Amino acid sequence: METPDPPKLQEPVESDIVIAESSSNSAHTPSPPKRRNFWVAGVVVVGASFAIWRFFLQGTAPVAPQPPPGVLVKVLEVQSSRIKERSTFLGTLEAKQGVELRPETEGRVTQIFVSSGSTVAPGQPIIQLSPDKTQADFGAAVANINVAAAASSNTQAQLRAVEAERTTAVAELELQNTEFQRTAKLVKQGVLAQQVLDQVKRDRASAQAALKAVDEQIQAAKASLSQSKASLSQAKAGALSAREDLQDTRIVAPIAGIVGDIPIKLGTYVQTGDTLTTIIQNQVLEINLNIPIEKRDQLQVGLPVELSPTQSQKTLTTGRISFISPTVNGNSQSVLAKASFPNAKGNLRDGQRVEAKVVWKTRPGVLVPTTAISRLGGKAFVFIADQPQQQEGQVPSMVARQQPVELGSIQGNNYQVLDGIQTGETIVVSGLQNLKDGAPLLIDSGQPPSKPPQ
Repeated sequence: METPDPPKLQEPVESDIVIAESSSNSAHTPSPPKRRNFWVAGVVVVGASFAIWRFFLQGTAPVAPQPPPGVLVKVLEVQSSRIKERSTFLGTLEAKQGVELRPETEGRVTQIFVSSGSTVAPGQPIIQLSPDKTQADFGAAVANINVAAAASSNTQAQLRAVEAERTTAVAELELQNTEFQRTAKLVKQGVLAQQVLDQVKRDRASAQAALKAVDEQIQAAKASLSQSKASLSQAKAGALSAREDLQDTRIVAPIAGIVGDIPIKLGTYVQTGDTLTTIIQNQVLEINLNIPIEKRDQLQVGLPVELSPTQSQKTLTTGRISFISPTVNGNSQSVLAKASFPNAKGNLRDGQRVEAKVVWKTRPGVLVPTTAISRLGGKAFVFIADQPQQQEGQVPSMVARQQPVELGSIQGNNYQVLDGIQTGETIVVSGLQNLKDGAPLLIDSGQPPSKPPQ
């Protein structure tokens, strides 16, 4: 619409002014007030015309276009994803290696070498107990060893001396036997008297008695030597025990691992069997799973197992089935399986309660965010962003089409969709509370596009 030009004022004709001036000059001098009134009237007419022009100009200003009606939403194109068929079990993580440190001797705690949570190596000192009593016992045992060793040495010397005497006694007996044979022959020949033979017999008997006495001394010396050796062995054993007791006052780590809570303090008197602390090896953790017997055909070593905190979909780590029991639990009709999990970063703890998800198999499928699911009357729906047929001359627009779906299990923050939608369709993932079937949509293009679930 064109804006009309404002009306123009008609300018006075010069000839009329001249005529008027001629007429006035003939009668009298022209009056100045009449000319001023004429110009005032002209100004009034111009102002009114400008006001009329502004009115028409404002009335014909262009109106800004209004945005089309619709619900502002975000959308996502459905793509093919990996669907995991899983079963969830509740269990407790256990360390494959762990020990409780208990003293093998009583005493008072004089030193604690580590703190709770420290990483230790095998043989590293953990706690020192007072060694006063064990030190005295060890000293006494060493003294007993010295006494027994000295007694054994004396007995051996006596035995050697007696054995030397026996050599002399044997030689003497042999001499007496020879003398007896020679004398007996001479007496028989009548060369010597019987009295001489009797004297030789007496000397031979004396030599035999001396040898017998020496043999008895040797037996006694050997018995004494055996006793002294036994005493020495006992003394050495006592010293070794005392030494072990002395060593037992220093408690060391039997394995590598992480030190647990240390409930004792310096000065605490502990007895044999008291728990001082624990050492846990957390590098690899295990969990026991009671698998229903219906799944025994699918159960095999190497199946992946995902760990999550209880009541959470967050995955902590993934391990593998490492053991399957060859027997079935008669009461629960289940098969015991163990899963092992690496714990290099130490995020998992011995005794931690977790959910273990055994992944039986993986197949292609459809996943949608949980935010895209609405429920009505116990049924699940999604809203598909659809483009209906448009009449000629209309601007294309998207509308929400409510579509029932069949859901599977939750996988992370997504639902498995078993039926109802296909890959390539576009679904609404936000603003569902304001939607109904057939509602027009305004696609939120100011936000980064949503990523399809994986």
